[in-house]
Parts: sequence; C-alpha cells; structure tokens
Amino acid sequence: MKLFDPKILFRLTKNGVPKEEFESSLGREHELNLELLKAQGMNIILDRGNYRFQTALTSVADTLFCIVDVESNGSKPSHHQIIEIGAVKLKNGKILDTYESLVYCSDISDQIQEITGIKTEQTLKAPALSKVMREFRLFLGDAVFVGHDAKFDYNFVSAMMERVGLQRLLNRSLCTIDLAERTFESERYGLAYLNEHLELYRDATHHRALSDAMTTTKLLKRTLAILPDSIHTTEELIAFSKEAKKMKRLKPEKKEKPGKEEE
Repeated sequence: MKLFDPKILFRLTKNGVPKEEFESSLGREHELNLELLKAQGMNIILDRGNYRFQTALTSVADTLFCIVDVESNGSKPSHHQIIEIGAVKLKNGKILDTYESLVYCSDISDQIQEITGIKTEQTLKAPALSKVMREFRLFLGDAVFVGHDAKFDYNFVSAMMERVGLQRLLNRSLCTIDLAERTFESERYGLAYLNEHLELYRDATHHRALSDAMTTTKLLKRTLAILPDSIHTTEELIAFSKEAKKMKRLKPEKKEKPGKEEE
C-alpha cells in the first residue's frame, strides 16, 4: 500500500498529504482502512484539507507518551517471546497510569532468570500472551511509544501483537537513548548507568519491566526539561532525537593508583 512509502510517511510528519491523494492510497475502502490504521495506533487527523500526524500539531507538553519496557526470554522476536511488560503513561510531566504484567512462558534459560530475577515458576502462573497483548493494545492506544532503545521494545511488542492475531504497531515512537545523546554529555547512555549517575529512580530494580519503564520515564522528563527552545511539537522532538548532532562523550574518569599507605 502506497501509504507506507517513506516519502508519504515523511509528508505526514510535516505539512501533510492532500485528502484525495491520501485516501486514494488507502484503496477503495479508504474509510475502513483509515479506521484500521487508527486502531493500530497511527494517530492521523484531517487538518485544513491535508492528512497529518497529530504529533505534527501537538505540543510536547500536550502529548501523551507511553513509556514501555519489556523483558524477554531471548533477543529475537521471531523465536522468543515477552515474559514481562511494564508501561507508564505520561502527559505534561504527570504520570497518569501504569500497566504491568508477567506473561505465561515455560521456557526461560537460567541466564535470563539470573539477569531478570523472573523465574519459570512465576511465568507458569501468569496470563497468556494473547490476553496481555490485548490488554496492552488498549492501554497503549495511540500514544507515542517511548523506550530506552525503543526499536527493541517496539519490534518485540509489535511481533507479539501479530503472533496473537492482532495487527502490528503503527504508533509514533521515540528513543530515550537517542534523545539523551543529543541533550547532555555522558560517558555512557545505558539505563542502569544513567540511573546511578543522574539519580533518576532510587527504587529501581534493573531488568524488571515496570521499574525500567519508570526509570525511563524519569529520564524522559529530565531530557524534555533541557530541550532547545526551538522544539515545540512532538514531531519536532522525534526529528531532533534522530537528526541533531550528538553530544560529546565524556572520557572515563581515571582511577588514581593507591598510595603505599592505601595498598
């Protein structure tokens, strides 16, 4: 479908696509197809004769963000699955709601159990993937999907949606690694490192979904507070996170060699 031509998608982020052209790209049943796209999280509106992403018109403060983190039993969505998902809804700097669930799974390696602290006996009692994905689809709605390494979380959630018979995600997305790299200097940008050095979330339990989502939420708030004054809309924010020059990486602090009295 022509809609997913990168050129058309790019135009939706800017001045938009004329009504007739956009509806033609959706085919004969354009009204139904438009509603289906919206159900997948693509927040499109008709503005003065052009279809545009709502995020091209909405201020950063007025945008609903859904900060998401998933834990999985492997790194490949085609072979593995989500074992836990956590999410936080944020708007105008205020947390509106949270979502958290383990997911049924009978195959978690010892290494994954060690990293996450999630045991197989816990996931054997958890809701089925189909139930969790349907709940989360309703929770996410058409909010902007935010993640620390958003591509990983987005692709995993989207693949799980398709696995249970739902359509893939079409929500706009924002990566807090990309955003952090363009707003402040740091030696590293991993979530655990930033949490420790920026003192984001004192109750963090790394590699648990809702905890990491909450830490990412606090990081997002921190970065939004120091954006350039030229950033007004959410599409400008997304473009900035991808296109602006990255900040200089700080060099690791050299540890002083212990003196004789310290040896």
